Amino acid sequence: MTIKLTPRKQLFVDTASEMFGAAAVLTKAETKEVAAKAGIPFPTWFRKSCSVGYNAYKLPGEAKSASVVATSTESLNTTVNLVASSEIENLVPTKFEGFVEWGHFSTLTKIIKSGLFYPVFITGLSGNGKTLMVEQIHAKFKKELIRVNITIETDEDDLLGGFRLVNGETKFVPGPVIEAMERGCTLLLDECDLGSNKLLALQPVLEGKGVYLKKVNKWVTPKDGFNVIATANTKGKGSEDGRFIGTNILNEAFLERFAVTIEQPYPTSAIEKKIVMGAISKYCSADTEVDLEGFATNLVTWSEVIRKTFFDGGVDEVISTRRLDHIVKAFAIFGDKMKAIELCVARFDEDTKASFLDLYTKIDAGIEVDGGEEAYSEDAVPTDDDEPAF
Repeated sequence: MTIKLTPRKQLFVDTASEMFGAAAVLTKAETKEVAAKAGIPFPTWFRKSCSVGYNAYKLPGEAKSASVVATSTESLNTTVNLVASSEIENLVPTKFEGFVEWGHFSTLTKIIKSGLFYPVFITGLSGNGKTLMVEQIHAKFKKELIRVNITIETDEDDLLGGFRLVNGETKFVPGPVIEAMERGCTLLLDECDLGSNKLLALQPVLEGKGVYLKKVNKWVTPKDGFNVIATANTKGKGSEDGRFIGTNILNEAFLERFAVTIEQPYPTSAIEKKIVMGAISKYCSADTEVDLEGFATNLVTWSEVIRKTFFDGGVDEVISTRRLDHIVKAFAIFGDKMKAIELCVARFDEDTKASFLDLYTKIDAGIEVDGGEEAYSEDAVPTDDDEPAF
């Protein structure tokens, strides 16, 4: 590319080189920023003569270094700087000590082991192990996983990649979606229902056909083994009760591209006790006077009663499996059961916190609690006029 530089053009190039590096690739917004700093009008010549792709304009001059990738369009004879993905380390998740295989673990395992492209949408209440289950399947089979936490701000640039300033040079850095496609690993879209319609940039990706990077004129085809899994607290229809504020109604065409939906409940009491006992063996010392198995049984009974009351509409909060793990860890730190529970339920309002603590003291005292109905004393049974303790 040969361009005769007038003094004004040279000023623009010098200013841009100082800001972004010699022979950098600029976006339109960055071009405006350079022009403003140089105190000159917007350089229309730069956009017309130096385009190397969609919203990408290369400064005149020799590139300093970096790996260079040719565009896939034969009629274009341009190059752009890319950050090599091979520099990224192994992405196999770490095994979680004490993890218990339960629920849809075997179903999801079969999908992942098949090697087929088969997008999965996992939905369920917070803290029941959706994300952990996905991670531990990949840890078990030593398969790489790239987790992306979705927010309302997540857009195409975050997912597919964009131009970044790297060591003084502007380079196109592939996003996590492209990274997963090129490595043939699983892409986990965590908290997917917090996203906006900008997630529609993933439509071709969810069809397994590949995606065209318009910023650098490059087509990316996924390697064998690539798959997409999404987790969410809702089914992409929003949250009417306000429990999951910020969740959005996802586009139907986006949701339709997920082959199956897995509904993840909380574990049964038997499974949950195994999970809690695993946490106890992981965090707690055996040198204690507390009956640890009895503590685990009480915690599971306590959470089960609260959940039943929650699903019956009698209380607005719930104790998740994750919170039971928090309680066990707090007990390992402080050595006091009630302090551990009190600290871990302090996030709830005062009435709910008091009710939860009161219920646990009755369960730990050996008083029978059945299905959310308290049978511990005649005085404890709420009347129609009372606020229900549970």
